[in-house]
Amino acid sequence: MIEQLDEEERAEALDRLGEWDYDEARDAISRRFVFADFSTAFAFMTRVALIAEKADHHPEWSNVWNRVDILLTTHDAGGLSARDVAMAEAIDALIDAD
Repeated sequence: MIEQLDEEERAEALDRLGEWDYDEARDAISRRFVFADFSTAFAFMTRVALIAEKADHHPEWSNVWNRVDILLTTHDAGGLSARDVAMAEAIDALIDAD
């Protein structure tokens, strides 16, 4: 079973994930990514999709032209879990690599 992060674990994760916002109502993290154009945004989504599929952990997301909004929470855990933090870190690594 996947465990929800406790308050201390959540605070530590949020400190490490400085660009991500905490959604208290959903016990989730979210981030908006802005790119030069639609093609670049879609390429980013494709790379995230490959990571998500491999991890068997899929984000809630939306795309409008050059923007990609991603929300991560673990429904099976009832909120934020280590899986969400790991996914956010992997997504951040894609941005840092560019």
